[in-house]
Amino acid sequence: MTKTRVVVTGVGALAAPGIGVDDLWKGLQNPPGPAPRLVPDWDPEHWIPRREARRLDKFTQFALVAADEAINETGDLAIDPTRVTVSVASGIGGLESLEELVHESDSDEPRVSPFLVPMMMANAAAAAISIKYGFSGQVTTPVVACAAGSQSILEGLRQIQWGYADVAIVGGAEAAARRTAQEGFRSARALSPSGYARPFDRERDGFVMGEGAAILVLEEEGRARARGAQLLAEVLGAASTADAHHITAPHPQGDGAERAIRLALEDAGIEPGEVSYINAHGTGTDLNDRTEGQVIARIFGDRQPPLSSIKGTTGHGLGASGSIEAAMVVEAIRRGELPPNVGLANQDPEIPLHDIVREPRTWLPGPALSNSFGFGGHNTVVVIGPV
Repeated sequence: MTKTRVVVTGVGALAAPGIGVDDLWKGLQNPPGPAPRLVPDWDPEHWIPRREARRLDKFTQFALVAADEAINETGDLAIDPTRVTVSVASGIGGLESLEELVHESDSDEPRVSPFLVPMMMANAAAAAISIKYGFSGQVTTPVVACAAGSQSILEGLRQIQWGYADVAIVGGAEAAARRTAQEGFRSARALSPSGYARPFDRERDGFVMGEGAAILVLEEEGRARARGAQLLAEVLGAASTADAHHITAPHPQGDGAERAIRLALEDAGIEPGEVSYINAHGTGTDLNDRTEGQVIARIFGDRQPPLSSIKGTTGHGLGASGSIEAAMVVEAIRRGELPPNVGLANQDPEIPLHDIVREPRTWLPGPALSNSFGFGGHNTVVVIGPV
């Protein structure tokens, strides 16, 4: 059976290194700022009217700004809105709004906004995009921890391939770098006490929390070509698995992660030797980085492609991270350049990776993997390549 081809025709993103795809990309090369990695000088009123912004949690504001950039880039979709699916992920949702609700509820005379519950619900970002643009196909919110942003891309890909949609608005948003979440991750010994993420370094001591959002517009290739859209990249395949092992720790041998990579390659119809870059999950935690490195070594052997994690500058955006990283893979294809693995000074000898990108590098674009692994044992891998 002929496989439906799905292309990327628009990308929008923001995170600590910058607001907008161009500034974010340029910021990936800069030394990281203080922890947590927050979107700089955030003022939603640059994009969203004040009255509306006050009724939206920060993570939903992020999603709307990223969607605006992505949809503007794709041009006139000229489509039946019932044929557009929206899948926007979040690992935690409106934590700031939840904190406010708890604070008000504990006061002697609580004054709770009627918008607080819809502000904190995890599906608020997907719903806001659907409402703003009138997209009325399937609208969902994957909540699979740090794999959620990539899972949204997989869901949009399948909706188009299975014929339920012609366009998919996919991505993730997160604004959970709050004290409550940080204390929880610190207690779980996942957060870096030094405040610096060092993916794959022997001195790594945990991840740094980040925030942001990324939205990609996916289209059926024939339709995109017919309307004269700019084809930025192609989503070649994707796969998702579970470790079925532990609520926070990865499988000791990386069983689920390895199966996800192999299944994604099979779905894309390519062999490991055809992969030309890996955007690693690379959080900077002890177990994640070692396990991911060992899995990659088993799959690719001595023919490992260049690899980098961008979390040294973005921080770990939890449910948004997979979509931010996929957006940067699309940008790497557009620019013919690979982003650096900031924070790596001395590679851990127990991580058998051969070519970690330490400085921006010219690249002849080819198929690339974007890995996402999350608490709960969720593994999602997306394969993206040039059209």
